[in-house]
Amino acid sequence: MPASQASPGHLLQLIRSGEATTRSELLRATGLSRSTVGLRLDQLFGAGWLRDTAGASTGGRPSALLEFDASHAVVLAVDLETRHARAAVLDLAGDVLAETSGPVLVTDGPAKVIDTLAGWFLPLLAEAGTEPGKVAGIGMSVPGPVDFELGQVIQPPIMPGWDRFPIREQMQAAYAEQVGASLEPGPVPVLVDNDANLMAYAEHRAGHADCAAFLLIKASTGIGAGVVVGDEVYRGIDGGAGDIGHIRLHDRPDALCMCGSYGCLAAVASGRALAGQLSALGIPTTSGSGVHQHLADGQPDAIRLAREAGQRVGEVLATVVTLLNPGVLMLAGDLAGAPFMTGVRELLYQRAMPRTTANLNVVTAQLGDRAGLMGAGEMVVEHLYSPDRADARLDASTP
Repeated sequence: MPASQASPGHLLQLIRSGEATTRSELLRATGLSRSTVGLRLDQLFGAGWLRDTAGASTGGRPSALLEFDASHAVVLAVDLETRHARAAVLDLAGDVLAETSGPVLVTDGPAKVIDTLAGWFLPLLAEAGTEPGKVAGIGMSVPGPVDFELGQVIQPPIMPGWDRFPIREQMQAAYAEQVGASLEPGPVPVLVDNDANLMAYAEHRAGHADCAAFLLIKASTGIGAGVVVGDEVYRGIDGGAGDIGHIRLHDRPDALCMCGSYGCLAAVASGRALAGQLSALGIPTTSGSGVHQHLADGQPDAIRLAREAGQRVGEVLATVVTLLNPGVLMLAGDLAGAPFMTGVRELLYQRAMPRTTANLNVVTAQLGDRAGLMGAGEMVVEHLYSPDRADARLDASTP
């Protein structure tokens, strides 16, 4: 690393990644002088971001290991679904310190939903035994396409009233009102991203970090995909990447989708679609979570429809997998059980070229209901402690 790039933030990145965890390793990795490394470490220690721990002894004095102090701050994470939400306080290592959940209807609109979610934060912080002053940021997962830079949902098919609503600013104001804090010297950072993106990010880091191209399909009320390439979420130009639920099927022009178009994959194979199909068979079902319960109960029609839905998703995935050539395809969400996976495998392996799937590992999710929360929290931590952002925060705190 050129010495000119070895700022305090870059040193922090080396320590957090495990590439350099002692002063001597930092000297070798950066090419900086001992005094310069010492000065930059002093800044990181002064901010409370680092701590010394005892290293292994080889007979002499044990070396001091440098470690990111994951307890010096917390993040608030929210995972918003169409009819339900979860919120949690996490430390900077991703450990959940307090968690809650409850019914929340996304159709109630952004202002009401955000106020409801912000109202959960103070009790959560009290349960976690921490203060609002330790909150470094808020991460929010939402079931729609997101322009990440703006922190806004763009034309979401299943989030009426949310299009281009200023989620970030509304959450900042709602949080400030809850904790009785002024927005000066600045509002708490709020980051917003699509739920499938954040689930993919968390699942990739949790168990598939060595996979250079990772694809997660979330099949719940809607159908979406999260793509991680080279350890980074791929969002496309304006957050539209992964919206596979609105790929048109050639043989279903009669299926009306929530987006207003006909023939979309989500109109045929999503949890919402299966709920409608089950209800038409005399099995009242209102949502993807209801379909999930039927599957858990072994309801025969639900099992059959989930397998058929998996086949339709597998048709689309044959193209997606051919394009991306991922090493892991993970199925997640309310439908992602054995019948759905069986259907996906049947059509995917039938339609895709053998070379495309020869090294593909098709798996189900590992983190369960917490994947969105974990991804939202990790998104905030990686943003706040990236080299450039860390340097800017250090500069802002220097008198």
